[in-house]
Amino acid sequence: MEQTDAITAFAALAQPTRLDAFRLLVKAGPDGMAAGEIADALGARQNTMSANLSVLHAAGLVESRREGRSIRYFAAMGRVGALVDFLVEDCCGGRPDLCPPMGDCA
Repeated sequence: MEQTDAITAFAALAQPTRLDAFRLLVKAGPDGMAAGEIADALGARQNTMSANLSVLHAAGLVESRREGRSIRYFAAMGRVGALVDFLVEDCCGGRPDLCPPMGDCA
């Protein structure tokens, strides 16, 4: 992942509703959620949620699929993995085998 791609992804997540929507989609897993379901779950207006999902989609953090009149969204887990890899790329002086598992870093 290039630095500009990482910055775009972080900028997309740097807003509470978008971060909540993304985390909700991660939790939903491979089934994803329809845009209206996401809006309802977060108590957001559908047009506002649509705009926020568009930002996440443009950043490559979510994927979408049209289902009739609605659009189903999914967390782009490959892109998330690339973002995490970008963050820890130089872990332990470039020797990630020396680094503790991510859950042990707290």
